[in-house]
Amino acid sequence: MSLRSILELDARLSDQMRVAEKPGALRAIAVFFAHSGDSWLWVPALILAWFYSNSFWREWEVVEFTGISVLAVLVLGIKFLVRRKRPEGEWGGIYRNTDPHSFPSGHAARSFLIAVIATGLGPPWLAIILWIWAPLVALARVAMGVHYVSDVVAGALLGIVVALIGLRIYQPLFMWVTSLIGFPLW
Repeated sequence: MSLRSILELDARLSDQMRVAEKPGALRAIAVFFAHSGDSWLWVPALILAWFYSNSFWREWEVVEFTGISVLAVLVLGIKFLVRRKRPEGEWGGIYRNTDPHSFPSGHAARSFLIAVIATGLGPPWLAIILWIWAPLVALARVAMGVHYVSDVVAGALLGIVVALIGLRIYQPLFMWVTSLIGFPLW
């Protein structure tokens, strides 16, 4: 199977999943989940929550914030290397205008990173909720026509890998930062 035939299959499958132009409940649900992974929602929420949290939640919030930030740089770098154009469509103008590249999906990467970190640091109930939410975000990005299936699969895998690496190195790294700045981050 050639790369061209794989990309054609990817485009056909993605098109079959699309609900962006179909009014109704499924589209409304897809819009909700497609936006629920937005970085402009998560970053301020984590910063705001940090001011009102105890040390348990602050640790989770700092690691999530740091992971999201590192992941954003990686995703943008890969997008500018690959330069795969987003699927054609009307919905998602803000994404199409500010980021015309689709591979990998930053939303899928971010949502899976958040779920993995919650699994490593959060309570089990939160991990379960986020593991249900993350694939819904990824599927919604395809359903709303701003990504291909391969974009969200690659994004999910990237988010998982970055989160696993982050969980492995966060404690020694934050101890070092704490010693440099002279006060604990959480």
